[in-house]
Amino acid sequence: MTPLADKIRPTTLDEIVGQPHLLAPGKPLRRILERGQVTNMIFYGPSGVGKTTLARIIASNSNMTLYKLNGTSASVGDIKEIIAQTGTLAGCNGILLYLDEIQYLNKKQQQSLLEYIENGSLTLIASTTENPYFAVFNAIISRSTVFEFKPVTAKELEPAVERAFRLMGQELGADCQPEDGVVPYVASGCGGDVRKAVNTVELSVLASETRDGVMPVTLETVQQLTQRSNMRYDRDGDQHYDLLSALQKSIRGSDENAALHYTARLLEVGDLLSLVRRLLVIAAEDVGLAYPLAMPIVKACVDAALQLGLPEARIPIAEAVILLATAPKSNSAYLAIDAAAADLQRGTTCEIPRQLQNKHFDGADAKVRGQHYLYPHDYPNHWVKQQYLPDELKDRVYYQFGQNKQEQAARAYKELIQKK
Repeated sequence: MTPLADKIRPTTLDEIVGQPHLLAPGKPLRRILERGQVTNMIFYGPSGVGKTTLARIIASNSNMTLYKLNGTSASVGDIKEIIAQTGTLAGCNGILLYLDEIQYLNKKQQQSLLEYIENGSLTLIASTTENPYFAVFNAIISRSTVFEFKPVTAKELEPAVERAFRLMGQELGADCQPEDGVVPYVASGCGGDVRKAVNTVELSVLASETRDGVMPVTLETVQQLTQRSNMRYDRDGDQHYDLLSALQKSIRGSDENAALHYTARLLEVGDLLSLVRRLLVIAAEDVGLAYPLAMPIVKACVDAALQLGLPEARIPIAEAVILLATAPKSNSAYLAIDAAAADLQRGTTCEIPRQLQNKHFDGADAKVRGQHYLYPHDYPNHWVKQQYLPDELKDRVYYQFGQNKQEQAARAYKELIQKK
């Protein structure tokens, strides 16, 4: 049985829902396609927003020979078979290769396409759910135009949902009548994924009863079939890192409400491990020395969450998130260690001062006898002036005291003991 999503798939540009920034009349991509020009293109965006549909429409409107490959299963041999058609009768009008999920091809596989893309004997339309500037070989990026597809809004999706209900009714020979609220609920609950919305329609109709040729689809039926959130999430994809980034930036910006929102989204998809790791990073990187107790408190909350598991884990996680968001902030430790690391990356490695070395014996040829280390605990306030950095870096300052109560108190104490 052919899925409803394939039966309802648009066949013209006007039937595609969403993507007005690309396909509205007068937009550059639409103009290019209406003129019959097919160039190397990369479609980037989440699943179910029309990337494959648009590629099929482009292929059907061109006289080129179409080949389709999926990056999850394609091999170098598959690519070579297609390339072998260039210059033959089968490819006399040019070859159009639609490569779905190109991010799954390795560098060697992607490189095998370059020569034929450059000389024009093969035109590539690739799609990816990952950022192509990270997932696609640079040489292919430079020879292609990247178009970003965005999640379809609920308002844009409603006509497609209504059409799907009508088509399902026609196929089943019944008058399909979704009750008030069903269409907006389906359109808003699919995370901007047209395919997911259409699949929800199909399941809802199949789960409904026909009475005297009428098939009412109730909101209760739809809700039972979509109990879990239809929020987009790919643990290895951009959405995963976007959510974690949004969480950290919200906490860094002291917005506890936004932080709780992104936390709830991560918990909804069950990604507890990524969440607790990021909270520990935030405690060190963004709260840091302004409130050093944040780290052990957050660690205790994390340990409790991991022991409890979901759904109870949400409670100590929420405590940690609110604590971090409302705590004073300092990134002084983060900046300090990066400054020290930068010296090493520049090749600045120097000999450790003699007084700090683990020396217990001087050879007969030693120019200087004795280590001459000054033991701070033998001096007032447990401090004595002494060089600790290597000679080449002796005046380097990596750590700058943050402008907060905790670090300023530490600064005042340091200045006090060094004056005495």
